[in-house]
Amino acid sequence: MEIRSANSSDARSIAAIYNHFVRTSVVTFEEEELPEVEMASRIEMVEASGLPWYVVIDGHTFIGYAYATPWKDRSAYRYSVEITIYLAPRFSGKGIGTALYGEFIPALRRRKIHSVLAGIALPNPSSIALHERFGFSKVAHLMQVGFKMNGWIDVGYWLLIFENASL
Repeated sequence: MEIRSANSSDARSIAAIYNHFVRTSVVTFEEEELPEVEMASRIEMVEASGLPWYVVIDGHTFIGYAYATPWKDRSAYRYSVEITIYLAPRFSGKGIGTALYGEFIPALRRRKIHSVLAGIALPNPSSIALHERFGFSKVAHLMQVGFKMNGWIDVGYWLLIFENASL
C-alpha cells in the first residue's frame, strides 16, 4: 500500500470513488457526478493553495484519498482548513483510513495551520470514530441543513486544534 500526494492524472480514479458516494449516499451533498476534468481542477486548486491531497493506492488500485481546503475565504480564517476523506466502499473498515490520516494529519501539522475541521453527514459512526481517534472533538451539530435522497440530513462538525502551530 502506497500513500502519496495526488496529481491531476489521478482525477479519473478519484472521481470514480467520489461519484459512487454522490450516487448512493448522503455523505456528500453533491447530487450530480463529477467529470474527470472537474476533479482534476479541484486537485489543482488544492495544490495551488499549498494544502495536501493524498491518495492511497495498492498496486494499480485506488483505495481512497484525503484532502484539505481553506475553511472560508476571509483572511482571518487563513489558519483553518476543512478536511475530507473517502475510501472505496470495499476497503472501509480495514484500517486504511487510519493509515491515510496517519500520514495526512502530520502533513497538515507541518503547515501553518491551527484549526482543522471535519464536516460529517450524520449519522456516520465510522467517520466519527476515525476523527475522534485522531483527537477531533465534536463542536457543532447542524440540524436538517441538507436535503438529499428525499430526506433531511444533519451535519456535525469535529475540530482538531494544533496547539503548538508555528505561525
